[in-house]
Amino acid sequence: MSHHKSKTNLGIGIIGGGFIARFHIKSFVGVRDADILGVFDPDAKRAREACALAKSLGVGEAKPYASITAMAADPAIGALWVCAPNFTRGEVMEEIAAAVVSGKAELGGVACEKPLGRNVGEAKKMLALAEKAHLLDGYLENQVFAPAVTRGKEIVWARGAAIAGPPYLARAAEEHSGPHMPWFWEGTLQGGGVLNDMMCHSVEEARFMLTPPGETRDVLIPVSVTAYTNCLKWQEPKYAAVLKKNSGGKTDYLNRPAEDFARSLLEFKSRDGKIVVVETTTSWCYVGAGLRLSMELLGPEYALQINTLDAGLKIFFSREVKGKAGEDLVEKQNAEIGLMPVVADEAIEYGYTAENRHMVQSFLHGVRPEENFRDGVAVAELLMAAYMSAETGKTVAFPPKGLDDFIPAVARGKWNPKKK
Repeated sequence: MSHHKSKTNLGIGIIGGGFIARFHIKSFVGVRDADILGVFDPDAKRAREACALAKSLGVGEAKPYASITAMAADPAIGALWVCAPNFTRGEVMEEIAAAVVSGKAELGGVACEKPLGRNVGEAKKMLALAEKAHLLDGYLENQVFAPAVTRGKEIVWARGAAIAGPPYLARAAEEHSGPHMPWFWEGTLQGGGVLNDMMCHSVEEARFMLTPPGETRDVLIPVSVTAYTNCLKWQEPKYAAVLKKNSGGKTDYLNRPAEDFARSLLEFKSRDGKIVVVETTTSWCYVGAGLRLSMELLGPEYALQINTLDAGLKIFFSREVKGKAGEDLVEKQNAEIGLMPVVADEAIEYGYTAENRHMVQSFLHGVRPEENFRDGVAVAELLMAAYMSAETGKTVAFPPKGLDDFIPAVARGKWNPKKK
């Protein structure tokens, strides 16, 4: 009997050993019934570092594998976490599905980081491959598992909605000073700019908040999408030069920018026929302490608000404290001195721990996770409708024609607001 069928402990393999994989590895300190047993990354050094991190934290005797297929074929591994870059996800999923369908691998589940695809076509392909291989599928959207979000939703619906009526407006924003890796800045590789990279979080968190407890997200029917995008900071010559330097000359924001600011207004029809609204704003041009997530949920007689930089812990450093730059206090940190908010445990606060616990329990019990590839497809559909709206300057009725084949101008390297 293979190890993962014992149904008491899940062996996990992680594809990709970079920034997001490390976030997941750290979160497993708070996840029971699972061990991280392997990492595959085409960069062998990164794979070794990720394995060393897993071992040092005591979350599994992780070892590097030479290929995705080799890792999937190990009988000790029962599920894979896809944390590879956006532009590789499709081929990664093809290899996983092929390993299972050919009988080389026996896997119970696959979990994939956001966004599921760079466009609707890619997202639907991911879902189709998971179905073809009969894999349970989890969409790794950490914000819907963040403790402030899940506890806030629980209280608002149990008290506010039960007495005064359901909520009608959800706001969500994610803002920081820009991504870590050069490929993230490339519209063609990442699938767009900040709208694709971060609005995927905001849209899903807001949709989750407006969905009655115990219901699936599809009880809210999308009606229309209105969106706006621009490049406010990174097309300035001074900042475009920074991106060029960081990428060894590859990233060219004077001629091939991606949006660093995006907002959208999404209308949904709830089950009782009422219109509910999601308002999101995202940016790569926010210079504050670091990553800021802010969410609100408004209803007839109540309001909920969350801001991750209203941290319970704050530390002050005078200008005499000149240490090296880093991200030890908060993700995407922008300074080392002054009054600094500290997020004491980012893996917990941002939802990674609860998310991974849910995925592990779902896979062990043989049930599809509550946040799955179907949600990943729905998010891709809403984001692509937002790009359509931003490109035409019009509100788009949902679903718009040609949504499945639509690829945003920015993802084709054809978007430049300065050349309007």
